[in-house]
Amino acid sequence: MKAIISDIHSNLEALQAVLADIQRHDVTEIYCLGDIVGYGPNPRECVDLVMKCNMVLLGNHDQGAMFDPEGFNAPAERAIFWTRDQLEAPSENLERKQGRWEFLAERPRNFKENGMLFVHGSARNPLNEYVFPEDIYNQRKMERIFALVERYCFQGHTHVPGIFTEQVPEDLYQFSSPEELDYAHTLDERKTLCNVGSVGQPRDGDWHACYILLDGNTIRYRRVEYDIETTIRKIYAIPELENFLGDRLRDGR
Repeated sequence: MKAIISDIHSNLEALQAVLADIQRHDVTEIYCLGDIVGYGPNPRECVDLVMKCNMVLLGNHDQGAMFDPEGFNAPAERAIFWTRDQLEAPSENLERKQGRWEFLAERPRNFKENGMLFVHGSARNPLNEYVFPEDIYNQRKMERIFALVERYCFQGHTHVPGIFTEQVPEDLYQFSSPEELDYAHTLDERKTLCNVGSVGQPRDGDWHACYILLDGNTIRYRRVEYDIETTIRKIYAIPELENFLGDRLRDGR
């Protein structure tokens, strides 16, 4: 059984809670779909923990920490520059610091395994393209993305968990939230996209950390409580991180 996590965004409390939840299940591999850093107060600690995962992809915020961020709004840009400073902190052990940068620099943009594709964004643009629930009404976009998927695709980036399925032969697309699925979905012969949700910054109205367990052909969504107020206090204490980055954690937005 695999655990698939994504979009941690330097939220150490959420990541620790999710890793503890994973340990309660018969998980043999942990895959991370990127965005280890950005927005949150503990980038170094989160990178150190994620380095232990079996497979880790590059996210757009991870890339932004290494290079000049593109397409970021002002608060996100300030946060990623602060994140870069933390990863470069002079007080940090040189070997450990270099190890983190090398780890981020070596991250692939996609990973394929047994008919499954793993990306941060989408099959069409693994780093930056969002696939939102309302995209089921954008048939051209969905057709092009689904055409690049052999069978199943697991993706992050939107922070909105749920399952997209292709309705054949009608050429229609359906999105189901975890609640609508009773938190479980069985993969069948239809092409399927799975938004795994966000560990550190959910945006579906539920503040609990989100990840999935993949057990054979069964996807199970997990929502995990964590010490959200500690994370918010840390954000408030850092001038370079806007207060709303903490406030929106409570609302799951």
